[in-house]
Amino acid sequence: MAEKQQSSIVRRMFIAVAMGFVIGFICLYLKATLKGTASEGIWKFVDALLFQDITQTKSLEGLGLFYIVGQLFMRGLQMMIVPLVITSLSLALCSLADPKRLGNIAVKTFITYLSFYVVAAGLAGACAYFVKTMGWFNVTLPSGQAVKLATMEGYNPLVTVVNSMPSNLMNAMSTNNQILSVVVFAVVLGLCMAVMGERATPLKNVIENLNEVVQMFLNFLINKTAPIAIFCMITRALAVYGIEYIAPTLVWIATTIVVSLGLVATIYPIGIALTTGLNPFPFLRKSAKIGLFAAATNSSAATLPLNTRTCIDELGCSEEITSFVLPTGMTINMNGTTAMHMIAITFIGTAAGLDVTPATLCLAAFLSICTAVGTPAIPVAGTTMVYVVMTGLGMSSELCLIGYSLVLAMNYLPGMAVITLNVIGDAATNVIVCKKENALDLAKYNA
Repeated sequence: MAEKQQSSIVRRMFIAVAMGFVIGFICLYLKATLKGTASEGIWKFVDALLFQDITQTKSLEGLGLFYIVGQLFMRGLQMMIVPLVITSLSLALCSLADPKRLGNIAVKTFITYLSFYVVAAGLAGACAYFVKTMGWFNVTLPSGQAVKLATMEGYNPLVTVVNSMPSNLMNAMSTNNQILSVVVFAVVLGLCMAVMGERATPLKNVIENLNEVVQMFLNFLINKTAPIAIFCMITRALAVYGIEYIAPTLVWIATTIVVSLGLVATIYPIGIALTTGLNPFPFLRKSAKIGLFAAATNSSAATLPLNTRTCIDELGCSEEITSFVLPTGMTINMNGTTAMHMIAITFIGTAAGLDVTPATLCLAAFLSICTAVGTPAIPVAGTTMVYVVMTGLGMSSELCLIGYSLVLAMNYLPGMAVITLNVIGDAATNVIVCKKENALDLAKYNA
């Protein structure tokens, strides 16, 4: 049932994207054809009815129906950012840091996952920065919109450390511009609940219920309204801004796929070879079907049974350790999501005319890792969390939101490569931890 629902969502997303481009090109043709003619008033009427930015008018000069739909969708996401970060991240850390589960295995598992996070973020950020310097993410911005761009001013990166600790929690939670402070609060809350143990159960139950409410709303927002909103946003983007975003979006898709598959083929075998001394090729050969199954189903949960049987029966991992490492990885190991975030942020910022610097990418990596650990199990969750990183970086201009809408709409194909990076990372971590604990059947591994 869940797979059919996911397929329906993807199908409606594709239809929305296709229709958005078709209607957008028609509007673009109409705009170019009627401009400067006696019939130009027809286009002005269509623009006022559908595309007018009503926040820039002093009276009822137009309805801006497509603008309103797109804004309501984006503001719905914005509304849930703070509760989403607090509930998902605090619960993830509370579960991870449960004193009954902590020990050598848990510590080694967490360190391994964190190491893969950092390496994936660094390499993906470097690749994205290379693509940016080559000019492949650049967009020729309309002169009328260029003056409205938000800018990211230069600053001492150490200021971020000070600002990450909020002096007023309510003030930090009242705006999406202090997401890093919210992340720190969620981490502190999760760890404190873990230390308190059963005494924190009432609070944990409240947060779990709130998390379910947040996920239910986001499920509704993505499943029911996203196709309509994406259609409106893409159509309006083409009608207002032209076709400049198409080529950079295709570059983002290709870059995400190539980088994700490249990381699968490099960081995991190299990590296994360096930490265990094992030959990584048996791992690559036997884990390939895990990645293919994950890409086909686009679900880490659906891949868990196959991943478990492959790790135990073919890679020689301990059943006891596997039963801890893989479910934990399914919850917190989203290094593919972090890699995608680095590329998406570079694409969105560059296409919106912002100067995405290495310092910006370092802060983006930190925010992405923190949010990816607590990424909830909702459709296109990783792509939804791109918005958290965007708000943490101050990327809030309208052109940034257009870039984000394209990332959200074009997520499916890159998502197939991203989820492959996630699930094979779970298996690689399992092999490393089992070898470190002397619980790996070498005969099965090398068979």
